Amino acid sequence: MIVASLLLILVAVVLLVLGLAGGSSLLLTTSIAASLLAALALMAGTRRVAASRATAGRSDADASRLRRPPPGSRAPTGPDIPTQHVPATDGTEDAGWRQPPGSSVPTAEASVATDEPPDEPPDEPPALRVSPADATLVARLDAEVLVVDGRPRYHLADCPHLFGRDVEPLPVSEAVALGFTPCARCAPDTALLADSRPH
Repeated sequence: MIVASLLLILVAVVLLVLGLAGGSSLLLTTSIAASLLAALALMAGTRRVAASRATAGRSDADASRLRRPPPGSRAPTGPDIPTQHVPATDGTEDAGWRQPPGSSVPTAEASVATDEPPDEPPDEPPALRVSPADATLVARLDAEVLVVDGRPRYHLADCPHLFGRDVEPLPVSEAVALGFTPCARCAPDTALLADSRPH
């Protein structure tokens, strides 16, 4: 495309010189049309080159800026396609409430106070326990929550756990899809569901 635009510019210059020398308005008009076509071809060519450089030149630094799910959950298969590992519940006594691997999900046999999974940072607040129905409602919301890269919880903006940390805003539906769980300290699911219900 860039070569074609250069050829069109050359044709436009030749037509301009001939039009001015001969006093032909037809040659001058054709020169202007060739200049416009050259500009369009040049823009299309530079966009194509920029797009190919962007896809070919993506470095590991660019990939590290992509959102990473919390420890213990499976990483997305692509930058825009989040996936979540969901174990099968066929033949188990699971009621259907599923969280990413590595999170603490209480079972009928488990005590009320469960320890955090060993792969979570020791200063991480516990996960908020929500009913399956509320979790489904929250997963459909577009409200914004905040996450800390490499940490398993999502939070409200006023959560004390976020003080002094680099946060990233996400729609709560995307945070849930990436495997983040609600913080028990700021209870984002409770607040988001209260805001989404008609008053």
